[in-house]
Amino acid sequence: MKITYRNFQNEGIIALDTQMMRPLMVSSHLILQNGKAAFVDVGASPLIPNLLKGLSEHSLSKEDVEYVIVTHVHLDHAGGVGVLMNQLPNAKLVVHPRGSRHMIDPSKLIAGATAVYGPEEMSKTYGEILPVSKDRVIVAEDGFQLDFDGRILEFWDTPGHARHHFCIIDHLTRSIFTGDSFGLSYREFDHNNQVFILPTTSPVQFDPDEMKATIQRIANFQPEAVYLTHFSRLDYSESLAEDLLSMVDAHVEIGQRAAKLEKTVKLEQIKIDLWELIWKEAQKRSCPLDEHQAHQLLALDWELNAQGLVSWLERTA
Repeated sequence: MKITYRNFQNEGIIALDTQMMRPLMVSSHLILQNGKAAFVDVGASPLIPNLLKGLSEHSLSKEDVEYVIVTHVHLDHAGGVGVLMNQLPNAKLVVHPRGSRHMIDPSKLIAGATAVYGPEEMSKTYGEILPVSKDRVIVAEDGFQLDFDGRILEFWDTPGHARHHFCIIDHLTRSIFTGDSFGLSYREFDHNNQVFILPTTSPVQFDPDEMKATIQRIANFQPEAVYLTHFSRLDYSESLAEDLLSMVDAHVEIGQRAAKLEKTVKLEQIKIDLWELIWKEAQKRSCPLDEHQAHQLLALDWELNAQGLVSWLERTA
């Protein structure tokens, strides 16, 4: 499998396409500083060789990696951490306080994901999920600052998508690694500098008020760029935050309209209404894809967003 790169030389940042599930879906960002490296999000275990290949192709060794940082512990971001850490003798893992215990003992993560995906799909997509030794874990509270060889990385607690989520502010470039807190934006949807961005409301911890507060916190900082795990760098503009805030409200409205429906039809109605919203908004931004192509690329995210709305409705009923 070929790994592809997006090299942001001025920032000292490289986006590695993990090619998890499909190309241009899950990126792992490599921060370079004075011959040292830090990973931000890593994808799943089966694709860790891609990340190691990315290191070597940029003249870096395993010993040069000082930090592995995960924005949150969902498996498409952190599933491969244990396997990767076993390859990096000098690296420390930086993780949210609510996620650290799941990296040290991933048994609950494994059980929960297996219940959702089944043993066969779990093995195929996520592979082996290994624990990380407690003495190699750094817990980053809100406001924590990490001095990465003179490059200050600051960590913000950013709930809404998940309670174990933080964003990383790179003060050198005034950029933010947002994980899933600032939505997802796939490059196949770009056209004439128009960007389609979508919040990710996946189960089981979606909270619209917290998500909007997180988006607003990022907007108030006015970053130069945001680095999304799905998929990589966007030049920041106020319109991105406005689009996301509007889409969160639209998701909530769809959920509330379906709230009183029978449980067996609630999810299906939400999915119908949600796709109508997503496709309408994509078309507003001159999406170059036809509806079938767009649906293929967003099928998983659309399904998870709908499930997340149902989960939120059940928690708040």
